[in-house]
Amino acid sequence: MRLISDLSSDNIKGLVCSLAIPSMLSQLVSVLYSIVDRMYIGNIPGYGETALAGVGVCGPIVTLISSFAFLVGIGGSPLVSIKLGEGKMREARAVVANCFVYLLVLSVSVTIAAFCFRRPILITFGASEALYPYAETYFSIYLLGTVFALLATGMNQFIITQGFSKNGMLSVLIGAVTNILLDPIFIFVLDMGVAGAAIATVISQIASCAYVLWFLLSRHAVVPISFGGYSLKIIGRVTVIGMSAFLIILFDNIMLISLNMMLQQYGGAGYGDMLLTCNTIVQSFMLLITMPLGGLTMGTQTVLGYNLGARRPDKILKAQRTIFLLAIGFCAVMLLIAQCIPQLFARIFTQNPEYIAMTARLIRIYTLGLLPLALQYEIVDGYTGMGMVKIALPLSIFRKAVFFACVFILPVFLPIENIFWCEAISDIFPPLISIVVYLLTIKRVIRHGPEPGHAA
Repeated sequence: MRLISDLSSDNIKGLVCSLAIPSMLSQLVSVLYSIVDRMYIGNIPGYGETALAGVGVCGPIVTLISSFAFLVGIGGSPLVSIKLGEGKMREARAVVANCFVYLLVLSVSVTIAAFCFRRPILITFGASEALYPYAETYFSIYLLGTVFALLATGMNQFIITQGFSKNGMLSVLIGAVTNILLDPIFIFVLDMGVAGAAIATVISQIASCAYVLWFLLSRHAVVPISFGGYSLKIIGRVTVIGMSAFLIILFDNIMLISLNMMLQQYGGAGYGDMLLTCNTIVQSFMLLITMPLGGLTMGTQTVLGYNLGARRPDKILKAQRTIFLLAIGFCAVMLLIAQCIPQLFARIFTQNPEYIAMTARLIRIYTLGLLPLALQYEIVDGYTGMGMVKIALPLSIFRKAVFFACVFILPVFLPIENIFWCEAISDIFPPLISIVVYLLTIKRVIRHGPEPGHAA
């Protein structure tokens, strides 16, 4: 079988790159979903900056909802790769079958809950009265495509984990290109503004979902979607493994929501809205870093999980060395861009000189800890890919706790602009702890192989 041959290859560096690069590119392309929306919205004549701030309030909430896709996708895909490494095809098929139904139920439930409580959610999480109409319009329409978005994102992990990283990238590319083409039509040609951006996003999500489901229901998939054999035990194991990725993404976005709330609280109605606009651009730049970085570290989890199941610790160490180097190299390039030319990125979203100057300064501060962050990502995602949630989750939570502490403490003692140091502080000190833990535990983990709880 071609998949087994690929994942058991002795050319670990080539294997890692063949999975990492398409996965990084697919995540980079997926960033265009939000960035293109924000770029066009920010340039709407007359109210672009205000509308951009409103959509920026929606951003972390929307991504928080997507964390349910990673709960299932990242929870199930390591199990599939481990089962393939152990040669247990029937059990791998059972995992995919259960994950599909699990994700479908979750996505419908989340959509209904978010729609019912959308006003208190948006107001509580940073939308002022001036921003609320734009935030509510975008969020309400976006929710109509939540089922498609979660299925596309979550089930795409099962394409990647089977070794079809290029097809995984294609599913994201289909959605992103559709969004790029439709955005200017709906926003400017049809003069639909924020509503047009949301409609274009929903259509693009439907296109991505259609491709993912077609692939996993076709003969192309080594482990296709099948029906029947549903088991609460499998769903429970998927939840346990996926909980790390779920909580990581959940807390990442709760952090951003908290940041928006504090900007609004301490900045006031006028200055707070301006800071929210700048923060939307800052977070768009960070997406260009964290999404491809996550694509690298999550896209290569299948190599680690497969070789853990196959009891090949030497290949795990070789793979992680390559992943560490790729992550550091990528973050070094992005750090250089962030420090040297952040104003060029800001100009994509606004032509207001005051907004551009403020955003450039905030990007420089926000990205100071990128190099340690690169190591943090691989340590946490690497352990997640090997099913070691008990190591990955505390390391991730500690970094979030540092961020939260800074968000709520810094504005009490310093001007509100200094709250943006929260990211740099949490990207430097917690990863140092993660590095120490990794050095103390990695050899023991890879010697012992998968935990008994991996049995499906």
